Amino acid sequence: MNLGGRVAEVAPRLLGAIIRANGVAVRLTEVEAYEGESDPGSHAFRGRTPRTEVMFGPPGRAYVYFTYGMHWCLNVVCGPDGVASAVLLRAGEVIEGEDLARARRPGSNDRDLARGPARLTKALAIDGDYGGADLLDPASPLRLTAGEPVDEGAVRVGPRVGVGGAGAVTPWRFWLAGEPTVSVYRPAVPRRRTVRP
Repeated sequence: MNLGGRVAEVAPRLLGAIIRANGVAVRLTEVEAYEGESDPGSHAFRGRTPRTEVMFGPPGRAYVYFTYGMHWCLNVVCGPDGVASAVLLRAGEVIEGEDLARARRPGSNDRDLARGPARLTKALAIDGDYGGADLLDPASPLRLTAGEPVDEGAVRVGPRVGVGGAGAVTPWRFWLAGEPTVSVYRPAVPRRRTVRP
């Protein structure tokens, strides 16, 4: 699988790819691109830090981060080595290990098992221990492989979910049209500052 090139070109190529871990396989139906130091929506916008080090390559590594104090999110590092960029895996369809995914996501219907980035990592049982994993290594516990080719006419493009400020309108969210596992689009909600007397 070729993960070289600009992140906005790599991201739609990941649609239809398969991510596997811990007995579950998910076919990707929705992703978002983050360009790094030139992208205000990216964790790497302010440069290299211990948290974002893996985003600078090499391509094919997993960037896993904790958000809102409760959820893990999984990204595929792409682009040239030394340049920060990653694709957030937003949603997918569980195609293997459905019983395991249901056990990890009790009460969810099949459509919702991996519908959203936190649900996807929960279905795959991914946490911070997978950060830096080589997704292209056949021996890796977290693997990314090519799936069935996706018709380019089925790919939709729009703004990223929950990204505000200068990165709000960047059309770097990619999804498969008519796919029920795609998450619901939500724009960023501006934070209100508390005015103290």
